[in-house]
Amino acid sequence: MADTPSNEPRLAPVAPSSRPVSEALLNDKWDRAISSAVIRGSLGLSFGVVFSVLLFKRRRWPALVGLGFGLGRAYEEANVSFKNGPTRSGTNGMRLVRS
Repeated sequence: MADTPSNEPRLAPVAPSSRPVSEALLNDKWDRAISSAVIRGSLGLSFGVVFSVLLFKRRRWPALVGLGFGLGRAYEEANVSFKNGPTRSGTNGMRLVRS
């Protein structure tokens, strides 16, 4: 009875859905850029708030300057990452120095 055809339609095998390599690289770069912006922006804001409380009589501009420095640094790193070719060397953001 196992060899008799049933009334259920047969499904054709489907190739595994995978993204192209270029899309995966771009997504990795965007993930790294966004996480870097959040981390560096919050660190800059934190340092700005600390300096604002300790040195500048609780003014707002040191916190905003710290936030700007953090976001600017993250933007520059993302810009370099997007302009360079695809790298998946596993360096985790570490810069390789060739001698």
